[in-house]
Amino acid sequence: MADSSSDSFLKKHCREFKGFWAERFPYTDVYSRFISRQESLPSWSESDINEFIASDPFHGPILKTTREAATIALAGSAIGAVSTAGLAWKYSRSLHGAGLALLGGGMFGWTFGQEVANHWLQLYRLDTMAAQVKFMEWWEKKCQRRS
Repeated sequence: MADSSSDSFLKKHCREFKGFWAERFPYTDVYSRFISRQESLPSWSESDINEFIASDPFHGPILKTTREAATIALAGSAIGAVSTAGLAWKYSRSLHGAGLALLGGGMFGWTFGQEVANHWLQLYRLDTMAAQVKFMEWWEKKCQRRS
């Protein structure tokens, strides 16, 4: 294989670009143990999540707050989708326009709802990814004990 000093400018730039974004968005590194398993974990229920929230005094409340934020974002998505599609239908009477407005309004509503939840619930102060990973580890251990 060629020495890295002989790589083209484009290859070096691409490698640096990937490294830059991998540092800032480590989702695949953090969740890779759970994503790339031979056997997927079984589905969990609301009672399993509530059991984790009750059992972990530090990460439990963070996970509960994260789930509340997702509910707010979902509500924002529904409101944005319906209201934008309704306005598009009212003024254009175009089915494809209303459909595109439904998608666009849903995406905007989700983003806006997530931002509202982020500030209202102060998610920026919490390590939500760590709480989700702890839940996945807890669920993995619980499933191993069952089998």
